[in-house]
Amino acid sequence: MTFNPASRVQDFLVFGEFGDVNPSITDSSTYTFLSPERMAELFEHEIEGCFLYSRHFNPTNKYLASALERMEDGESAQVMASGMGAISTTLLTLCSAGDEIVCGRSIYGGTYALLKNLLPRFGITTRFVDICKHDAVRAAMTPRTRVLYCESLSNPLLEVSDLPALAAIAHDSGARLVVDNTFTPMILSPLRHGADVVVHSLTKFINGTSDCVAGCVISSRDFIARLNDINSGPSMLLGPVLDSTRAASILKNLHSLHIRLRQHGANALYLATRLEALGYPVHYPGLTSHPHHSLLGRLMNPGYGWGGMMALDVGDHATANRLMTLLQRDKVGYLAVSLGYFKTLFTTPGHSTSSEIPLAERAAAGLSDGLIRFSIGLDEDVVQTMARIEICLAEADVRPTGR
Repeated sequence: MTFNPASRVQDFLVFGEFGDVNPSITDSSTYTFLSPERMAELFEHEIEGCFLYSRHFNPTNKYLASALERMEDGESAQVMASGMGAISTTLLTLCSAGDEIVCGRSIYGGTYALLKNLLPRFGITTRFVDICKHDAVRAAMTPRTRVLYCESLSNPLLEVSDLPALAAIAHDSGARLVVDNTFTPMILSPLRHGADVVVHSLTKFINGTSDCVAGCVISSRDFIARLNDINSGPSMLLGPVLDSTRAASILKNLHSLHIRLRQHGANALYLATRLEALGYPVHYPGLTSHPHHSLLGRLMNPGYGWGGMMALDVGDHATANRLMTLLQRDKVGYLAVSLGYFKTLFTTPGHSTSSEIPLAERAAAGLSDGLIRFSIGLDEDVVQTMARIEICLAEADVRPTGR
């Protein structure tokens, strides 16, 4: 049966305190009780509809979490102040000193730095592997491996993770599969393909307006309860709480996500197809030439496109800088990090979002200094956008491969 994330979100109706079509924003850090006994009970276990303190949960955040759990077909969710907050608290819930993580080597630089530089201080170590080579993934797993971590669509090389195969490898080793689904909300549903935990940076496509930072974790009720446990839960004790006003604005934007994804994807497919036809080395999973095109086609939910992320390799860093300066000048978009905005954003990951990864490891993964990552916007006239890009390519002296 086809899963329709957008319908699941659209069917989530919440009424405000006075019948508002948007739920009321709970502007309170703490909550009152009618009896000391009820307060004591809530300290022992979660009670549906009861709130204690906003570091744990508040009604506005709960509404957003409930919508996100429906989108991902999970049992429960927690929203947080950033995607990194979601990732770090998830891993600290699953791992203790002496445990190991196996992770794809093509990942967001902040995630890499967390795994490589910070978690070893707490006795948690990581092996980085080519996530597309399942024999290598399997060989990296040990009795101490607690987590197999991947991105559904990798940042920035746009490799597609074979989620059912990776779930089988993780579970055969007694580990959990954790998937960062930031690039492909609604397009992919990792929990339905065997993942145990899904994380998002809500900052990106889900919010879509580049005006806040937020994250979320979606999983089983048991896992979210562990994450939020008053005595030992990393989410509760490290305090990455999302402001309720921001939660309300993200919930509003979530309801238009399916429409935005279709436009992002349609524009990206047009630009990638045109660039490939001109002979430029472009990475986009919607192209039949992409090595994982068929895999994504089997795993994806139909109707949301192939994603809004695209990468173009122009050979070297100086050429990339020259081209990006021209693209911003000619209003193709902004030279900026992040993604999912309604305008196109572009950057060289090797000198920005992946700069935490050492040069040798970037080279081994195939991330060149000339690679430009594009988050394609919602342009109404994508033909005009392509014409501007072609002018910039010519002025920057970026020549098609072999020409």
